[in-house]
Amino acid sequence: MARKPRDAQPRLFNRLAVLRAERSLSRQQLADAIGVNYQTIGYLERGDYSPSLDLAFRLAEFFDLPIEAIFARETFPPIARQPATPVLEETQ
Repeated sequence: MARKPRDAQPRLFNRLAVLRAERSLSRQQLADAIGVNYQTIGYLERGDYSPSLDLAFRLAEFFDLPIEAIFARETFPPIARQPATPVLEETQ
């Protein structure tokens, strides 16, 4: 069995594009809010770049989410639409 080179890191998946879209933010707006270049946001979203721990924490704080809700080692499951919970009428 072939060994992976020590410097080869597993791919890191993220939900940045989804989170930006939910909040109607451009890459530039998110970049300005966390203090990076807008191109960095694009690299992160495409998976071309893995964030430093500091950058991951800044993103988590900005979105008010745990880091694990933004970044993962495995792909995120699709967001399924759940049927609305029926409103139960009170009986009198």
